[in-house]
Amino acid sequence: MTAAAPRHTGPEVRKAPPGPPVARPARRAGSATTRRALFRVLPVSPAVVLLLLFLAGPIAYCVVIAFTDLQLTGQAESSFVGFENFRRAFQDEAFLNAVWLTLVFTVLSSLIGQNTLGLALASLMQRASKPVRTLTGGIVVTAWVLPEVVAGFLLYAFFRREGTLNAVLDWLHLPSQNWLFTLPILAVSFANVWRGTAFSMLVYSAALNEIPKEVTEAAEVDGASGWRRMWHITLPMIRRSIGTNLMLNTLQTLSVFGLIWVMTRGGPSGKSQTLPLFMYEQAFQNSLIGYGTAVALLLLLIGSLFSVVYLRLLRTEV
Repeated sequence: MTAAAPRHTGPEVRKAPPGPPVARPARRAGSATTRRALFRVLPVSPAVVLLLLFLAGPIAYCVVIAFTDLQLTGQAESSFVGFENFRRAFQDEAFLNAVWLTLVFTVLSSLIGQNTLGLALASLMQRASKPVRTLTGGIVVTAWVLPEVVAGFLLYAFFRREGTLNAVLDWLHLPSQNWLFTLPILAVSFANVWRGTAFSMLVYSAALNEIPKEVTEAAEVDGASGWRRMWHITLPMIRRSIGTNLMLNTLQTLSVFGLIWVMTRGGPSGKSQTLPLFMYEQAFQNSLIGYGTAVALLLLLIGSLFSVVYLRLLRTEV
């Protein structure tokens, strides 16, 4: 008896041989991304280390000192006093006077003086001939590159009782006075304007060169006057440059020390004593390092508030 042949119900299905294992690119892609990130961080790592070492480190140390009663002389060791130095500052009339004079000095010499005069010089130099631009730019920049101490001595010789300004007033038969005694904060504000206007002029010159000439020419054809073009076209188009210039000038003006020290040393009777001079007096003349450092932190806070305001203004696009 023979076995029955198997019945075929359909085509025979053959299984494909197993292929090579599929590679997993996720791990390789992750390692490549990590390497690229390391290559990007590596060139700037020395700068980051230096900033942490010479900027963040001293600031952190000053924050610690501000909460102690550290003194230069007559003290074996310092102790933690909490917010006593800050409480003492706000109860000190000399400190409040220094805050007020710092704000006056900043507004007069930076927000109004350097900013306005720099924009005016940049606008005038746009229309002037090349020799006039070269001469004016050279004179203004020379005042800027002078060391602060040298500029202070020059302006001291200009404003003192027997100085240049009173000599000119006497020649014109106009009344003269001792400017460094009667109006010291105005004298040092003028000195800071004279020295720092070049920076604003350079910033605004670069910004004005970026304005398309077609825009101003179209405004002239439409009959817009110079003031209308300045208010409605020029200022809106360079608004970001104005904000940047104001922020940099304000922060620089808040820290001015040598110019005022050479001209008036904060006198007479504290009439030109801004916060940097008050801080120096408390920390190094009165040997109150803890109190002087607390004043320095308050000055840093004032600069931070100005920076926050300017940065918020810069967020809006033109």
